Amino acid sequence: MILSEDTVPWVATRSGPTVLGVGTATPDSAYAQQDLLDMYAIEDRRIRSVFLNSAIDRRFLTVPPNGDDGRPRMETQGELLAKHKARGVDMGARALQSCLKQTGAAVSDIGYLVCVTSTGLLTPGFSALLIRELGIPTDCGRLDIVGMGCNAGLNALNATTGWASANPGKTAMMVCIEVCSAAYVFDGTMRTSVVNSLFGDGSAAIAVSYDPEKPGPQVLKYASCIVPDAVDAMRYDWDEEQGKFSFYLDRDVPYVVGAHAERVVSDLLAGTGLRRSQIAHWLVHSGGKKVIDSVSVNLGLTRHDVRHTTDVLRDYGNLSSGSFLFSYEQQLREGRTRPGDYGVLMTMGPGSTLETALVRY
Repeated sequence: MILSEDTVPWVATRSGPTVLGVGTATPDSAYAQQDLLDMYAIEDRRIRSVFLNSAIDRRFLTVPPNGDDGRPRMETQGELLAKHKARGVDMGARALQSCLKQTGAAVSDIGYLVCVTSTGLLTPGFSALLIRELGIPTDCGRLDIVGMGCNAGLNALNATTGWASANPGKTAMMVCIEVCSAAYVFDGTMRTSVVNSLFGDGSAAIAVSYDPEKPGPQVLKYASCIVPDAVDAMRYDWDEEQGKFSFYLDRDVPYVVGAHAERVVSDLLAGTGLRRSQIAHWLVHSGGKKVIDSVSVNLGLTRHDVRHTTDVLRDYGNLSSGSFLFSYEQQLREGRTRPGDYGVLMTMGPGSTLETALVRY
């Protein structure tokens, strides 16, 4: 059947910025969940159950040195911020270099740099520090996105592809830098233990350029959904008793996220001519076992559909804003995408927020 212009899906005639490559980096040290329970001498059965039933095998972390009692000592907020800076610059630089190597580009080719983090506060931010560290051109445009949480990778990608669209042929890069071990509080409560059982350290970088001749997935469209009634369900705020910032996750987060997943995907596909059944690839944020299950049930996704998401959770834990890029890197290694396939990227985080992007491979 020959399709008329009126019946050709809008998305088939659309072009967008091309993803040129991705690179990731982690600390050198990885720990199994049992290792951490032993290291911190955690005996509480409820807390041990949270760690051991998390669908996580290991996480890469920067654990502090031992104190006089032979256990990792508690760090001050100042020490945590110093860790955030030192480990963040190291991982961010390595992720950017890995991405550049994959694309065959040089540091001098970077025209725009977006840095994302939620595990600490720096002024100047990571963008300035990485420009100095790597010798990125000093006239490089830059943006630091701080404190948006796990969803922020797609918020930042939106800004990155927007710049690329306005500057055809030039390379824009985004790097997510999350030193989650610089955001831990150990007070023995179930609230902090849930967080401490889930997050890992990692950085992921992506390069994009608006050049239809270059091979790679094209980013076509974004859609967002924020749930103001759940604004306090995920938050990183000051714990006066501990004298540190502390992350909070409400137990209902998976259900809030899952309940709104169908709506945001419908908004993403609206007007494109695509049905959900035509999406061949799903890269969902590795927010935790219950989050993944809730999103899968609400969208009708199979275990195979979210295999990269669950693999990243198993091998790295929740890497916050960069998790979906670790999944994308796994998808590249698998090599099963075909030209013309459509994919959806989805991240979730504080707000409560869901962010999505539609890509064509």
